[in-house]
Amino acid sequence: MNVNLTPHLDQMVRQKVASGLYNSASEVVREALRLMEEHDRMRAAKLEQLKGDINEGLDSGEPTPWNPDEALQVGRKLKAARENNGYEK
Repeated sequence: MNVNLTPHLDQMVRQKVASGLYNSASEVVREALRLMEEHDRMRAAKLEQLKGDINEGLDSGEPTPWNPDEALQVGRKLKAARENNGYEK
């Protein structure tokens, strides 16, 4: 198999071999392909997780309205309770 690389990629491969980390350009390309494969697997796993999270949300029932003022009040009460118990921040 022959592969044509851009000048930039060709230089990267040459630098990797020259660094002594790899014995040949083929080793560099194999490692790059292994990393690409791992990246693809991770992306697929994240996508599956996202789909599961979306389905979990859809299956969780009807949405309830969110009131930011109410959330602030709850947060302030929690903060005051912590401070009254001797905790800071």
